[in-house]
Amino acid sequence: METPYPNPISPGKTRIGWIGIGVMGGAMASRLLSAGYSITVYARSPAKAAALQSQGAHLASSPSEVASHSDVVFTMVGHPSDVRSIVLESQGRGILAGLGPGGVMVDTTTSDPALAREIFAAARAKGCWSVDSPVSGGDIGARDGKLAIFAGGDAGVVDWLSPLYGVMGKVSYMGKAGCGQSCKIANQIVVGANLLGLSEGLVFAERAGLDVRQFMNAVRGGAAGSMVMELFGERMIGRDFRPGGFAEYMVKDMGMGVDFVEENENERGGVPVLPGAALGKQLFVGMVANGDGHLGTQGLITVIERLNGK
Repeated sequence: METPYPNPISPGKTRIGWIGIGVMGGAMASRLLSAGYSITVYARSPAKAAALQSQGAHLASSPSEVASHSDVVFTMVGHPSDVRSIVLESQGRGILAGLGPGGVMVDTTTSDPALAREIFAAARAKGCWSVDSPVSGGDIGARDGKLAIFAGGDAGVVDWLSPLYGVMGKVSYMGKAGCGQSCKIANQIVVGANLLGLSEGLVFAERAGLDVRQFMNAVRGGAAGSMVMELFGERMIGRDFRPGGFAEYMVKDMGMGVDFVEENENERGGVPVLPGAALGKQLFVGMVANGDGHLGTQGLITVIERLNGK
């Protein structure tokens, strides 16, 4: 089977496809366009592609058409069901239906590790490759090219992709197919806990009569400081809940960790107990139930405020 290795990636030669051009995907694709790469995009609502088209992107009518014009196809969609549909189940219009031998599919969606392994096997059966490489860093990281990228799949293919990853952030190779997704789920468990701690700290500080901005500036250089505080602290204080990532997606992300525990509870010796993740998931479920699922994840503070009668 062909491999991509003999053909090094370069802006003048490597054709890129992109599916999923929301807040994160649009910013990531824009950086590749600015770096000189030719990009073909697909959007279920074509009007959403206007900004990228103004930068020179080409618009395709289906995922398979994107793939047929690409050497590497990136996806950044909402849920594992969307990934499955776009890659495997689009009635002959999916990515693998259009991707030629030696082509590479890169899923940056936060998705299911088992699905990543299934897609890897399906891609190899076609003479193609797939890499699961979800990202962390939010809309700011996507815009500034400072994302943390967690890659699972063939190590050689991940290394071959490094010029593209370098435009978007810093990639870490995590292991075989599915390991990138497992790393991102663990990442989201940590992010959720940090968002909860920051939310409770701000609510407590306000109730204690502190100036909340002064509080945050006092503690950010100590052990309480975190990237979550840097990304979201000012947004929380300023009531800026515009999404870099939707709160409803945290239900999915943390839920995959909690579901892993529940599905493997009879194998307790090798399965972690995650009470914090379970609580965090329920608090984000509360956000969705309050009608706030499309707020940014920093909107978690509104749940803590509601619990405190605000």
